[in-house]
Parts: sequence; structure tokens; C-alpha cells
Amino acid sequence: MLLTKLITDNYYADALLIRRTEDHFLNLCNQGKINGTIHTSSGQEFSAIAFTSPLNDDDFIFSNHRCHGHYLASTRDLNGLVAELMGKESGACGGVGSSQHLYKKNFYSNGVQGGIVPVAAGMSLAAKKNNSKSIGLVFIGDGTLGEGVVYETFNLCSLMKIPLLIVCENNQYAQSTKIKDNLSGEILDRPKAFGIETFHSNTWDLKKLFSNAKESINFVRNSNLTAFHLVDTYRLNHHSKSDDNRNPEEVKEYVKKDPLNLFEAKNPKKFNSMLKKVNEQISNAISKADTTNELDGIAYIGEEHNEKNSEFISLEVIGERVSARINLFFHEILNRDRKVLFVGEDILSPYGGAFKITKGLSDKFPDNIISTPISELSITGLCNGLALGGYRPFLEIMFGDFITLCLDQIINHASKFYHMYNKQINCPVVFRTPMGGGRGYGPTHSQTLDRFLVGIDNTSVIAINSFIDPKLIFESIYENEQHPTIVIENKLDYARFVGDKKNNSYKISKNKSIYPVVKCSPKSIEPDLTIVSYGGIASDIFQSLDQIFQETELIPELLVLSRISPLDIKAIIASVKRTKKLVVIEEGAKEFGVGAEILSRISEELGGELEISKRIGAKAVPIPSSRSAEDYVLPNTTIAMDIKSGLNL
Repeated sequence: MLLTKLITDNYYADALLIRRTEDHFLNLCNQGKINGTIHTSSGQEFSAIAFTSPLNDDDFIFSNHRCHGHYLASTRDLNGLVAELMGKESGACGGVGSSQHLYKKNFYSNGVQGGIVPVAAGMSLAAKKNNSKSIGLVFIGDGTLGEGVVYETFNLCSLMKIPLLIVCENNQYAQSTKIKDNLSGEILDRPKAFGIETFHSNTWDLKKLFSNAKESINFVRNSNLTAFHLVDTYRLNHHSKSDDNRNPEEVKEYVKKDPLNLFEAKNPKKFNSMLKKVNEQISNAISKADTTNELDGIAYIGEEHNEKNSEFISLEVIGERVSARINLFFHEILNRDRKVLFVGEDILSPYGGAFKITKGLSDKFPDNIISTPISELSITGLCNGLALGGYRPFLEIMFGDFITLCLDQIINHASKFYHMYNKQINCPVVFRTPMGGGRGYGPTHSQTLDRFLVGIDNTSVIAINSFIDPKLIFESIYENEQHPTIVIENKLDYARFVGDKKNNSYKISKNKSIYPVVKCSPKSIEPDLTIVSYGGIASDIFQSLDQIFQETELIPELLVLSRISPLDIKAIIASVKRTKKLVVIEEGAKEFGVGAEILSRISEELGGELEISKRIGAKAVPIPSSRSAEDYVLPNTTIAMDIKSGLNL
């Protein structure tokens, strides 16, 4: 009786507020007061209320594109939601995210299907590692079950015993596609295959829905395990603003059985009283939003911060290999900060990772080393969630070729959280991966894919080289980066000794940037050719400096970049102003690459002062395993001749 009374007195009013708010959103769209699209949850409101009402204040929720009901039921932030969709500064995210991308306290939503599931798992794992009793809840739709990352995450959750409740709202359509044309087999068989506890309810039997929702939440909280709760429901409105090709008779049948409509028919006086109050609340929220300013684009973007320290100092010579220095960084940082986590595949001792970067770490810091299945996309999302949950995850992707599998989580989640939620949260996650050829690994284990990574919003891309101590680079990342960072490590560099570069005709220095630029300058004469490079191939260029002079009769100065995105070009400009000639060399294919961006930036800055500019890179074909063919495709062994040919000398 108490449950029934609570539904009658409170939850119907909450459901009515959600429905009428979304009705007003559709009207505001028609009036041109909302920019973008709207996905309403009309008919599904009680699912949101049933699952959010038993949660504790420190529990958290992830939602999807159909998130208004979840947001209102969870946060009660009507004013923030209305202002957000109207693009106002007073909105929950300042008008940046609008309908699909909402954040407030412990509520997050994103419009990309499937990707929120591993992020929610990561935050839940963070809560578990903190010995907190808080749990995570993630809402997905039946259409989301077509995404592979969901099943990767099922496996992770089951293996790692992550306290997460996955609520699947099955409204029988994936946009316009019926479930029978979209999903094979039974939905509940899918989580069961991973040993996940399942529950099943619907939005027409409210007593059972509320009872089962609380039961599934209690199960997750008490067992510290994952559960999957299937909720059969039906959306009464179109998918978004006006796209609906369903049979009208089918929709009418669900309108008739809708609990809110049945409540109105049985309790007209009480319903009208609720409706009047709800409409007043919404009208007041709209009026309040109308009086505030829209988001200002200049304020949203903010100022660009460039490093100003261009002083060069002597380069240190360290008698250790690159791989040993990276390993040392992790030994030291894990000893100092137990919020740092090292995540990756096959990283436990005694194996220690494909390139032995994690040698000995799991023996000393077993709670901070997370070895995972081969699931690049889901473990990237897991690390995003761990970062949002207060940890500093460093994720190793075993080969750089596989980072393509991670891109949705990097581009649509990690890099966007900060701006999408109007600078209210940070995601300090680091993705490490070895790249480059020269070891005969062939087409899918030898690529340099930096051109696909540079330019990702709000993400730094660092290319380790053997001139600069990588331990110092990682310390700079740890101390300075509050946003995603991608670190590219060349496979051949792992065995090279840091700073061990000798040429009697050249002096080697580095500037004082947090990600130093290395300058290799002739000692006794002014250079007349600027060469810019980064990563592993920079060592090959250094070894070829004398040969470059012999082939071209030009005296080169080599600049080696550590951070390749965002670019700091001050050192390059200073050199090119003297030489008037610029060659950029990269190990990956040159088309649409880092070299093209550098040349474009320098040309814009110097105009006619730049007399000659050339790019050199790998041939645009898959890298072969054959030694002679690999040497022909990569520029490492033909640098001097490539420069001579490129400059038409």
C-alpha cells in the first residue's frame, strides 16, 4: 500500500513534469527557440523515476540521447535543463551540450550509442577501488545492443566484478527500425552469457517496476557485481522532432495503456491540479531562461595558451635506454601516487608487456596494475571513467596500429567531456602506444598513425624521442595535463640510450619547454637548411647530417619536436628565418600529415621569406615485412637522397 501511495502522490507528478517539459521543448523548437534536435521520453517516464529514486546522493548515472527524463528524475534541475536546451549561459552546461549532452553533479549523458557503457564501468570501478558503497547506473536502449563495445564491457564487468547496473529501456525501435529487424535472439540471453545477473520489468506494471528496480539496485550495491535490468516500454512520440513512420494504430494502443493517461482518466481532478502546478513550473523556467544571455562563443573557446620559454640549454646524456627510463617513471610515480593506474593487455609480471615497459610493476603495485582482455575500445572507455572518477589512468595500447579501435572513446568521449560539459570536469587520461616500422612486423604492426591523432580537440599528442629523457616527459604529463594525452613511442627507440648522440661538428641543446624542442646546430657555421622531425626517425636524421651535407651541399640544422599537437612553432620560425629553407621528415605517410601542418603554419607566418619547403615521409602503402621492401617504403635509410631529390638538387 505504501508503494502504491508513493506512486500516486509523488511519482505521477514527477512523470507529468517530465512529459510536459518535453512537450514544451517541442513547441519551443517550432518557435525557433531551441537550436538542434529533441528526443523525448514520453511513455518511458516511469522507468527514469523507478531507477533514480532509490539511488544515494553519491551514486552516479550515465544516460544517452533520450536523457531528459533521466536528468529531471535524478537532478530535479528543471531551470538548468530548460536553459540548456534554449542555449543559455544559465543552462546546466551553459548551452554547449543541449538536449543530448548533459552534466550535473553525478549525471552524465552523451549522444553516442554504446560508448557510455565502458565509461560508466570505469567510474564504478573507481568507486569500488575507493571502497565506496556508491554504484553506477547506465541507461541504454535496445538499439544500443548492436554495438560491440557493449559486449566488451559486459566481459570486463563480469571479470572485474564491477558494481554497475545496466538498464536497457526496450521501446521496440532503434530509431525507425523494429526490434525484430534489428536484434537476433533474446535480449536477456546476452548478459547471461557473461554470467551477469538479470532482471525484467515493464512500464505498465508500475508496482512491479518500482519493486524490481529497487531490488536490482540493492543487488548491485550488496554484491559489488554487475546486473542487467531489461525494461519493456514504448515511446509515444516520434524518435526525434518529427520523424515517425510507425503504424498510428500501434501507437494508439500504447497511448491507451500508458500509466499517466490511465491516471488522468481515473483521477481527473487530481491530475488537473498536478498539471496546473507543473505548467506553472515550466512556464517560470522558460521565462527565466528567456531573460538570460546565450552562450558567448569567445568566452566558450577561451584564450590560446602558448609556451613562452624559448631559452636553449645543453642536452643531458643519460646512460640508460628509453624503455628503462619509461619503466623507472612508473615505478616512481606508482610509489608516490596510488591514484595512478597502469592499464593494458598482457602487462602483468613476468611477461611485463610486449615491450617490457611494465617489467616488475605488478609485483610491487598489484592494486594499481590492471591487466585486461583484448578489448581496446572498452578498456579505453574504462580508463575514461576511471579518470572521471578521480584516478590517473595510463593505458597501454600494445601496438599503435590498434589505436584505431579506440578512436570513438578518444574523440567522442575523452576529448569532449571538458568542453561538452562547459569546462566543469576534466579527463586526465593518458594513452601510450608504440609505433613505427623497421622490425619486420608487417602491414598491421608497423604503422605510424600520428596523422590520424593530431588535431583531436583538447588532446595533446607527444612523440617520444631518444634525445629527451622520456621519464621527464611523463613527469611533465603527470604534473601539467588535465586533459587527454596520447604518447607515441617508437619501437626502435626503446633500445636506444637517452641523449647518446655524437657528431663533432654539431652542438645539441633543448629548450626549457615542458615538452622540449631539441636543436642540433652546426658549431662553427650558420646553417642554410632547417630540418624538422620528431619521434624515432629523428635519430636516423641525426646520424645522416653529414651525408645530407655531402649530397646537398647545404648545412642542415635539425629541430626535434616532442609535442606534435598542439604545435609550438616558435623554434621552427626562428631557424627558418635564417635558412629560408624547410624540410619536414616524418616516418608515417606524408599526405595530410604532421609535416603538411607544419609547412602550412610556417608558410602562413613567414610568407615569402620561406623560399623552399618540402615534405618527406613513407610511401603511402601498407608497410611490408620483407627487409628490402620495408627499407624502400620507409624513409629511415634513404634520408639524404630523399632530401636531395625533394629539393631538386
